[in-house]
Amino acid sequence: MRLSGKVREAYSAAAMNPDARHPFPVGRAFAASLGYPPELLEQMPSTATDAFAGVSYVPGLVALREGSVVLDLGCGAGLDSLLLASRFAGQARVIGADFSGPMLTRARQAAGQSGITNVLFCQAEATRLPLAGGAVDVAAVNGIFNLNPARASIFRELARCVRPGGAVYGAELILREPLPHDVRADESNWFA
Repeated sequence: MRLSGKVREAYSAAAMNPDARHPFPVGRAFAASLGYPPELLEQMPSTATDAFAGVSYVPGLVALREGSVVLDLGCGAGLDSLLLASRFAGQARVIGADFSGPMLTRARQAAGQSGITNVLFCQAEATRLPLAGGAVDVAAVNGIFNLNPARASIFRELARCVRPGGAVYGAELILREPLPHDVRADESNWFA
């Protein structure tokens, strides 16, 4: 199985059973440890917070103008999408895109539970988004680049979808030094 299939399988498993053991941190306490304000997490459905698996509080960085279209690339269970949609209710539309069906099921359920209506979730690969060129004003990307070797294709797709003068806000895990050879050679270590 290719890396992308293994990653999809693991994230789908986290969506279906967030309390199980996963090769990455998951959940509300993890989101809080990354700087998500507890009062905002309390306002979000547990359907979104329980399976959260990002790397930083990206929604806190995003600045929008009224009428903006926002892409949450790799939206997972929808926490960032819902936070952005609620923060900019009436001012922005949010599109959450993810490659995991079970994560999108959670995101859609969470949107319904929250009553947030200015958000839409779609299944898509980060390298092939179902969006017209220049359709997005702002993109938020929370930790997908380290899990996808097609990074150049993802950046090209973002450049295609984000309008000229738009913005991309992102966060990623970065190594401070190279990993030892035996860790890099282990196929189960996606981050190598």
